[in-house]
Amino acid sequence: MIWYDAQKGFGYIDPDDDIGPVFVEYRSIEADGYRVLFADQRVEFSTARRPGGAEALAVRLL
Repeated sequence: MIWYDAQKGFGYIDPDDDIGPVFVEYRSIEADGYRVLFADQRVEFSTARRPGGAEALAVRLL
């Protein structure tokens, strides 16, 4: 994770494969209860293309 704004419900992931920052929304986080991510947290995810770049889908905490 690069950063995540819990109040706004989105942020950016810095993937290991150097594709650049990947947008993530709270709806894509696979977790029970309050869905939030933290800077420097490790996650795994799949990606989809969107007009502004890549978006993370099916985000799972490691």
